[in-house]
Order: sequence, then C-alpha cells, then structure tokens
Amino acid sequence: MGLFDEDGVFGPPKAKPAVHGVGEPLDALSAPELAERIESLKREIERLEAAIRARDATREAASAIFKS
Repeated sequence: MGLFDEDGVFGPPKAKPAVHGVGEPLDALSAPELAERIESLKREIERLEAAIRARDATREAASAIFKS
C-alpha cells in the first residue's frame, strides 16, 4: 500500500459509461457506430443467456440432491 490512498481522497473510480442506452436517440450515429452497438448488445445478450444457463444448472443440481 502506498503512502497516498487515492480512493480515500477521490472516491472509487467511476464506472465506464454504457455503450448504448435503451431508447437513446440514434439520429447522430453513423452506420459503423450502429453496427458496433449491435455487436456490443449481442455480446451482452450472450452473457445474460450464459448467466441464465448457469442458474438453471444450479437449480437442477439442487433439485437432484433433494430428490434422492
């Protein structure tokens, strides 16, 4: 630990802003920017679906234990 605690003085680092906000106006964005947002949202959907699968697997494992 250093002599100077930046978090104590400045607070924790700010979270990175979201790439896209739902319902955000799209008029000022170029086609490549829109495509980038689509890819980002697809990756987020995949991450969310993986989280659902993990929770389902946990629930199924717990059910299997209690059915025995």
